[in-house]
Amino acid sequence: MWTDKHRGIRVSQEELLCKNTCGYYGNPAWQGLCSKCWRERARPAGAPRQDTRPRNDGTPLTFSKFEEKKNIEKGHRINTMRRLFWGSPSPPKRQESSESQTKALKAYQSLEPGDFTGFLKILRSPSSQRLQSRCTAFLNTMEAYHDLPVQKQSDLVLDFYQSFAEYFSSFPDAQVTQIMEHVEKLIMTRLHKWVFCHDSCDDEQKDLALQRRIRSLNWVTPQMLSVPFPDKKTAVTSDPFLPAITAIIEMDAKRAPQDKLACVSKCSQHVFEALSTSRSEPANADDFLSGLVYVVLKANPPRLHSNMQYVIRFGLPHSLMAGESGYYFTNLSCAMAFIEKLDGPALNLSPEEFEGYMLRQRAPSVGNKRQQIVSDTQNLLEELKGRQEKLDQGVVALNVQLQKWMQAVRSQLDEATAQFALVQEEITARPELSNVFSSPSPIASLQGGDKDQSVQVLTDQHARSKETDC
Repeated sequence: MWTDKHRGIRVSQEELLCKNTCGYYGNPAWQGLCSKCWRERARPAGAPRQDTRPRNDGTPLTFSKFEEKKNIEKGHRINTMRRLFWGSPSPPKRQESSESQTKALKAYQSLEPGDFTGFLKILRSPSSQRLQSRCTAFLNTMEAYHDLPVQKQSDLVLDFYQSFAEYFSSFPDAQVTQIMEHVEKLIMTRLHKWVFCHDSCDDEQKDLALQRRIRSLNWVTPQMLSVPFPDKKTAVTSDPFLPAITAIIEMDAKRAPQDKLACVSKCSQHVFEALSTSRSEPANADDFLSGLVYVVLKANPPRLHSNMQYVIRFGLPHSLMAGESGYYFTNLSCAMAFIEKLDGPALNLSPEEFEGYMLRQRAPSVGNKRQQIVSDTQNLLEELKGRQEKLDQGVVALNVQLQKWMQAVRSQLDEATAQFALVQEEITARPELSNVFSSPSPIASLQGGDKDQSVQVLTDQHARSKETDC
């Protein structure tokens, strides 16, 4: 399955599908089965899901009395859990609940794709009070019983998804999927700290083992994995798979399973983009899986096994069984399985050469690698030198502009100072002029005195002339 003389990794489309030929994608963690077939196989023999409840129609049961008693007790437990999570129905308010249900359904139908904030607003509205109370009761119960084994917690969460989806049975499948993605994000964001890397499982030990395994394979080159790389010499920091490495590392920071799947899908899309730029022809499935293995080896994502198991246990089943997200997730699981079982023939190496690489007794193409590093370093130094020259030229131009700006500011400041002095002089001169015009002038007073004297002389002369006439 994994080895080939010309290519290190080869997985056909049939090998990615479920072994029960149900049409969905399988997973190495489920022994090549999809989540539905794996859960059906994991159930006890003779205890299918539809027969776990006691039958009240009077038909005889085909099980023994012990099995019948066991099923009845299991049915009681299921009903008890449902009452805890969903509450008891209230017959007197059936008409009001149907009206509120119709109103809530109309609000959910108008919800836009990806609008998680709008979903929360609708869920908190009075018409969705019953759904909100169910979610709250389920979350409180899961937090109270967080010591349960992780597999039982997974079953409870998936049963809650199924029961919640029945509320929207009249909706199209696309709208139900959209609403259930919001429900999953709401529930698992709250339960992440209780169920992720649970104490009842060995996820932490497997994470450490996988990290040590990936760290021991850091000598694997893209040529060994038959990853198509660009032939031209590029700089050290221009790795075409760097965006994919960043995306797969970001998966550990997400809480909701769909957000982790989105990181896987983003990483896979970056792998396809890097492969398309590395070679002229379109990338095929074998090249994609080889590139994905190279990304995982170079990134060594934190808690990769725990994140994968978290998505498997608490994610929506349809997200893992079909679509792009299911295909990418299945390929990532195959890449993990390939890394765990990696040997010499998978890399076109003899067992002795592979052992020598693992023991650090050999290094792959040391001379060529050193020469490539030297050439890449020289190219990088030349690029940095050119950047430094441009920076120096920019600094000189900036100094010239700064000096011109300082001169212009000084000239404007001098001009403003001169204008301010002139304005101040005008302001001080205006009161003096007003005082001059308001007080009588000496010339006017002298002229007025002369006029009075002349009038007096004329009067005396006229009187004298009258006397002489007499």
